Amino acid sequence: MRDILLHTPEGVRDIYGDECARKVRLQEKLSQVFSGYGYERIETPAFEFFDIFNGERGTVKSREMYKFFDREGNTLVLRPDITPSIARAAAKYYKDERLPLRFCYAGHVFINNSSYQGLMKESTQMGAEFIGNDSAEADGELIALSIELLMASGLTRFVMDIGHAGFFRALMAQAGLDTADEALLKSLIENKNFFGIENLIEEKKMSRELKNILMKLPDLSGSWEIFEKVRALTGDARALDALGRLERIYDVVKAYGYEDYVTFDLGMLTTYDYYTGVIFRGYTYGTGDAIVKGGRYDHLVGQFGKNAPAVGFALVVDQLMAALSRQEIPIPLNDDAVMLVYRPESFAAAIKQARKLRAQGTFVTMMQKADGMSMDDYISYGRRHRILKVTEVDEA
Repeated sequence: MRDILLHTPEGVRDIYGDECARKVRLQEKLSQVFSGYGYERIETPAFEFFDIFNGERGTVKSREMYKFFDREGNTLVLRPDITPSIARAAAKYYKDERLPLRFCYAGHVFINNSSYQGLMKESTQMGAEFIGNDSAEADGELIALSIELLMASGLTRFVMDIGHAGFFRALMAQAGLDTADEALLKSLIENKNFFGIENLIEEKKMSRELKNILMKLPDLSGSWEIFEKVRALTGDARALDALGRLERIYDVVKAYGYEDYVTFDLGMLTTYDYYTGVIFRGYTYGTGDAIVKGGRYDHLVGQFGKNAPAVGFALVVDQLMAALSRQEIPIPLNDDAVMLVYRPESFAAAIKQARKLRAQGTFVTMMQKADGMSMDDYISYGRRHRILKVTEVDEA
């Protein structure tokens, strides 16, 4: 029984020592980038009513949420996603605000993944939501912000892959597939299973043009030059509108000077039911999943009572930390720390010295010297805790 008390449940872990210090420092640097873009910090509860995340408002399936009950019998969940919570808060506290709102956040999300997926069940996210603006400029701002966050972390090799949720929906409106076939088609496209796509659609009643573009969808990715190729494959007005929106977003990204960091993927799909427009994901080396996930969700805030278009993204801090580690990119820590070792008779002098150093911005740890402990012992301790300067206070 005592051994169990020392362990964490499956899918969660302790973060301590140097790793915790680096994580805190990284989040501080990222917070400065959010502030530089004028995003206001907001905090929402770690658990909310189940309905906040259910149905069209949800990003994970019900069985993957951690559920429990309050005293009144209401079903509560640990939040699997922060965006619906912010949409609720915006509708509640800013319902009458007519101008756009910019929020940023940092918090933990909880998803009861299968143990076979190898994913943590608790992770830290930082993100931004731009509410009340439906323009391509707003989409481009969020993409530029996410790029600057990755640059601020120290990454140099990464890509922001951009798609559009409306493009696939336009094709599905033409195809007339039932729910099961559409879900199967999504899976085949994501896995680039060309033979499976062909087998699924060959016997369906749809135009040859539509079959052709669905067959090519997994390969419709690359630089901005892909736009002309895609335009030649479809005449559907809604699909062309989505393509035109991506072109305008690219112009915004170019204005920021970040065009070298973006690619386009018309076959990008999402399980997030609330996304309506642009979708984007950030990838780098050393991690198998996207470290940035975002998109436009023009109907989500309206479900809480405030009709407002919105776009946002989440950056998975833990994935970013793993990528930085595997790419051997350091997160500089503040080494301006001092340990003052004192004896009881020099306690007042140690406090005086500590106050003076702290006023100068120095981190000060005070340690009373114990019997049998040498200064070498304290120096070794300091090194283990990133305290490189150890001083003995002699003054009585």
